[in-house]
Amino acid sequence: MAELTKAKIVVADDEESVRWTLKKALERAGYSVLTVADGQAAVETAERVHADLVLMDIKMPTVDGLKALSQLRDRHPDTIVIVMTAFGSLQAAVEAMKRGAYDYITKPFDFEELTLLVQRALEVKSLTRELNRLKAQLKDRQEADEIVGTSQGMQVVFKLVGQVADSGATVLIQGESGTGKELIAKAIHKNSPRDRGPFVTVNCAAIPKDLLESELFGHEKGAFTGALATRRGKFELANGGTIFLDEIGEMDPALQTKILRVFEERRFERLGGEVPIAVDVRILAATHRDLHALVTRGTFREDLFYRLNVVSITLPPLRERQEDIPLLVDHFLRLYTGDGRKEISPEALNCLVRYHWPGNVRELENVIKRACLLARTRLILPEHFPEAVQAATHVAQAEGSVSGPGLGREVRTELKRVGGTQDGQLYEHILSLAERPLLQAVLERVGGNQLKAAELLGINRNTLRKRMKQLGISGKRESSDDHDPS
Repeated sequence: MAELTKAKIVVADDEESVRWTLKKALERAGYSVLTVADGQAAVETAERVHADLVLMDIKMPTVDGLKALSQLRDRHPDTIVIVMTAFGSLQAAVEAMKRGAYDYITKPFDFEELTLLVQRALEVKSLTRELNRLKAQLKDRQEADEIVGTSQGMQVVFKLVGQVADSGATVLIQGESGTGKELIAKAIHKNSPRDRGPFVTVNCAAIPKDLLESELFGHEKGAFTGALATRRGKFELANGGTIFLDEIGEMDPALQTKILRVFEERRFERLGGEVPIAVDVRILAATHRDLHALVTRGTFREDLFYRLNVVSITLPPLRERQEDIPLLVDHFLRLYTGDGRKEISPEALNCLVRYHWPGNVRELENVIKRACLLARTRLILPEHFPEAVQAATHVAQAEGSVSGPGLGREVRTELKRVGGTQDGQLYEHILSLAERPLLQAVLERVGGNQLKAAELLGINRNTLRKRMKQLGISGKRESSDDHDPS
């Protein structure tokens, strides 16, 4: 019971005698007790001291107990609230339980009974906290195990993870969107001495820049409009563990300066605060952008870049590790179908291997998830994939139909070399080698719809029309549905 007796309890009642009596009784039981006279003070005090349990009267001035209970449950669902009332009505008890109270007790109450109720409530909280910790730990380990790949590029990544995990060094994880940067960060954390500590993720691109500082460092009550209570930031929450700054290349330069200070001093102030807060955290960061280029342009601090780039891990895009695609497909099929597992046809797998995957592993996962939903039988076919993925097979067929010695091999080489390019570059390379069969195959695939064909090829429809005319390829008469407002 040593851990439980250190619990912090807030007693909220407008009667001074009740507050005094409860404080003495609970302190004799070994708890740390603070007392307040109204509901608003109860909420603020519970937030300030991170209370484990609140004993709260229903009838109080300013904010009554039921409203304060709702506020606490919304802001801090882990805080246990026991409601006290002199009005032992069924209605008050039911309303308190509906709003999330752990239990209620009527006045006058037996102090031994109340102490036992508090003890049981804190024991339940301790067990729940441990269960949640174990669940989160299991989930994190499962996610870390989801890094799939036997390709040479991924083996290099795995080796680096093993080398840096124990070191405590800052790691910069680079790679295109969807390559699995957060999974690598979690793997580093779970294989480090900090694995029992928290792993806190902050997506710097997803949070508006005017809110990101508060998200990272927290804020004091009244720091800005709407700051009704003190709030801890992600750095505080990550104390003793790891903080992962995802998409750090999107961070505002002014905030980069404050992050640099955390690197140098391992301390910071909350927004609106003046007292430095010391933290012990390992910092991992990730970006899909070229930080060297951002430094050159002056939008990313050079000194912060070198602080981040102690060790760099670059994840290869999926198009450069095609041999891993069958393994990833098998993994996602097991993930989304379980015992009722579906199978993928050779034609469908060939489609996936040939596609260039601009969205990387995340896109592949979504394609497999979609196919599992659309396939009514056990077998997944190319028709269950999006049109862009299906078109990869038709491009390959066009490539194979080109006449001339060695031309098919040349097209394959070009496809592999430029398969991930955008803005028509893929089209321009293929066009110089095999225009006619390519255009014919894609037009056949989309039923002659020039707008869809242009989209699949990554070109403007006017360019497509011009090349069709030059090559003598006829097209169907377009309907109003094909109208391109551009």
